[in-house]
Amino acid sequence: MAVEMSTREAYGKTLVELGKENENIVVLDADLSRSTNTQLFAKEFPERFFDCGIAEQNMMGIAAGLAASGKTVFASSFAVFASGRCYDQVRMSIAQPRQNVKIVASHGGISVGEDGCSHHSIEDLALYCSFPNFSVIVPADANETAHAVRIAAATYGPFYIRLSRPKTSVVFDDNYRFELGKAVTMRGGWDVTVIACGLMVHRALLAADALAKQGIELRVVNMSTLKPIDEEAIIGAANETGAILCVEEHLQHGGLGSTVAQVVAKHQPVPMSFLAIKDYYSPSGKPNELLERHGLTSEGIEKEVRALVGRKG
Repeated sequence: MAVEMSTREAYGKTLVELGKENENIVVLDADLSRSTNTQLFAKEFPERFFDCGIAEQNMMGIAAGLAASGKTVFASSFAVFASGRCYDQVRMSIAQPRQNVKIVASHGGISVGEDGCSHHSIEDLALYCSFPNFSVIVPADANETAHAVRIAAATYGPFYIRLSRPKTSVVFDDNYRFELGKAVTMRGGWDVTVIACGLMVHRALLAADALAKQGIELRVVNMSTLKPIDEEAIIGAANETGAILCVEEHLQHGGLGSTVAQVVAKHQPVPMSFLAIKDYYSPSGKPNELLERHGLTSEGIEKEVRALVGRKG
């Protein structure tokens, strides 16, 4: 069984390491530090941690002001609040002036589970990908999260990093090094390419194992950086496998699939399919139940891949 660790836990630990290395780093939270794990930084560096209360709009304004004064700012909340409640403040105060603010949001997607649709963040990637100047990252596991957070801290400009609530399978070993804007081929194949992000990467790898026994060789690509997207990897996959399936824990429009489709349509049109959250809000339920409801399982990926093989002829 794969080792599991939550990406938000990796974020909290990495923040503490960065705080020890760089006294210019400050961290903000919106009354959710126990859940986002910024509490670890708060305990270690109380003079550089600011709990802004249940006021995400104000938190983004404060983050912009601190960044304008020369600080490297990490601002955290749940993904649903870090995107929807403060969209205008992020647009005006962070994106437009290109402030050095890193918005790292936990509890992305529907794997939040029983908290219900008010807390299911299924639009956040579309919102943040719409901002000029922003880099958008959805790490596949805890190891990639740690590296992505470090890259964000070392790279000037605004970032959105989306993390998940539950523990997720670790797919990268300790030797892995994240590169902003670069996809990683997790498994080679020539029949179809699955391009996935976040917790769907592990499910894609499970599907690839099962499909190999059926004579279908599935290429699995981890596209953790949605913006800037790795066009070269997408074009290569289209050329070499002739079909692409995009898999994400987000609405089927506006996120990973929409971005990949633009590249494919422009450079190398091939049959495509999209496995994502359908155009409706989900009820409350256990994370795995909700993922299964939308087909976001290894079995769901297998089904879509077999259909794509048929469309290839």
